Amino acid sequence: KEIKDISTVNYQYWVWALGAAVLVAAGFALGRWRRRGGENPARALDAIAMAALHDVLVPDGMGGQIHVAHLLLTVRGLVVIDVKAHRGVIFASDRMQEWTVIADRRRSAFPNPQPSLYDRVAAVRLLVKEIPVTGHILFGSGADFSKGRPRDVLLVSELEAHYRKPPRAEVNRLMEAFAPHWERIRDVLRSQS
Repeated sequence: KEIKDISTVNYQYWVWALGAAVLVAAGFALGRWRRRGGENPARALDAIAMAALHDVLVPDGMGGQIHVAHLLLTVRGLVVIDVKAHRGVIFASDRMQEWTVIADRRRSAFPNPQPSLYDRVAAVRLLVKEIPVTGHILFGSGADFSKGRPRDVLLVSELEAHYRKPPRAEVNRLMEAFAPHWERIRDVLRSQS
């Protein structure tokens, strides 16, 4: 009987040790995931939007259409969001034609996304002139703009603070005020498809 009790204690010890090891590994993986820009942009967009349209074609005012990845109705009006998945130190400015990323000892470049964002914002403004329309280029926390951040660039971790929803009663009041404009946009976009 005494031997059985010792083996039970040993078994319980190993179960606890294994459980602790799994928790430590999960914590390490979560920390690494966050450092590499692992926030969920979709969750952040949902958190600030009172209503949203994704992957829509908006008339550009010149007989064509322009793709808008995320069009959100927020407490501050309409917001056009372009999401970028670049990680590393990003060298960028408003005047640079290409932005450079240095990560894992590799260097790459991508076109400055600001002109495209501003075209999307302008197209949405053509649809509704009565409410504010702004735009942002959204990066995960794995993007490091320590050398300078261009205008209209936000990190996912900053988005909610920038567009924090007010109390429920205020959200309902804003939805009533913005509803006709939002419906107009949805009607125009439905007729485009």
